Amino acid sequence: MTAIRKLSLVAVLWALASGVARADTVELKADLEPSSEVPPRVSHGHGALDATFDTSTKTLKWMATYEGLSGPVTMAHFHGPAPVGQNAKVQVPIDKNALASPIKGSATLTEQQVTDLMAGQWYFNVHTALNPSGEIRGQLLPAN
Repeated sequence: MTAIRKLSLVAVLWALASGVARADTVELKADLEPSSEVPPRVSHGHGALDATFDTSTKTLKWMATYEGLSGPVTMAHFHGPAPVGQNAKVQVPIDKNALASPIKGSATLTEQQVTDLMAGQWYFNVHTALNPSGEIRGQLLPAN
């Protein structure tokens, strides 16, 4: 083999190995609003959720911020599967010790959860004592 051919082969192998080792990351976001609750709420609360999903490890990482709620947050969850305007069961609960803004965390998802999340069928919900079924909510969508 010539030196140029060896270098070309090494470059191709390195490119292939790099592609296999590199995971795709999907960026997601949700605008958290009282009008997105089902049924809609009247509140001055609002917030935003930014998340990334690693397709290789199936890890969802998030940071949610909020302000103006009717009182302290009592619970927060990712729910699904449900389109906008429908309710669904909890998929990923947020630890009670992590409810202060900003809410940060991560979770490894099951195959079904990945399918539903990538289909836009998950939402994030923030609950308060005055609004026990949720005060602000937002559907997770690509962050384009």
